[in-house]
Amino acid sequence: MKAFAFLLCATALAVAGSAAGLGEIQSVYLLPMTAGLDQYLANHLTGEAVLRVVADPKRADAVFTDRLGEEFERRLEELYASQPPAPIAPAAQEGETKGESARQGAQAEPRVRFSSFGRGRGNVFLVEVRTRAVIWSAWEKPKDSTPEELDRAARRLVARLKRALGSR
Repeated sequence: MKAFAFLLCATALAVAGSAAGLGEIQSVYLLPMTAGLDQYLANHLTGEAVLRVVADPKRADAVFTDRLGEEFERRLEELYASQPPAPIAPAAQEGETKGESARQGAQAEPRVRFSSFGRGRGNVFLVEVRTRAVIWSAWEKPKDSTPEELDRAARRLVARLKRALGSR
């Protein structure tokens, strides 16, 4: 019986802990999503005053994305790097040919592009910038990529988020 009570308390604390993280979020940045879903989410998040959507990722408490993984992690590093970006190499130096300059530039680490093209699976994640933890997620796959269907999906996602924020 004591073990059951302990397990129940631990579960309640875990749920309260995750809700506390969600409750701290005031502003979000939306990364490009499949079929432009990010635009519809921004519309409903601001229209219903659920969260403040910012255009500058450095002002966001969290990031909305429809992909996780290595590409997403690189994109976060790119957006939230503590060091300023490396300066752009100057034009070809004296005695250096155009080909040598191009080869040196090619040796630098390639920049990963974050594209909205791809196979969307319907998942949307809210990732806290500071901890890089997924603090909320939902699945709502639009039936197609028509504006009406994307708007409907965004409206339903925002309604779920609103309920989660209301239960803080």
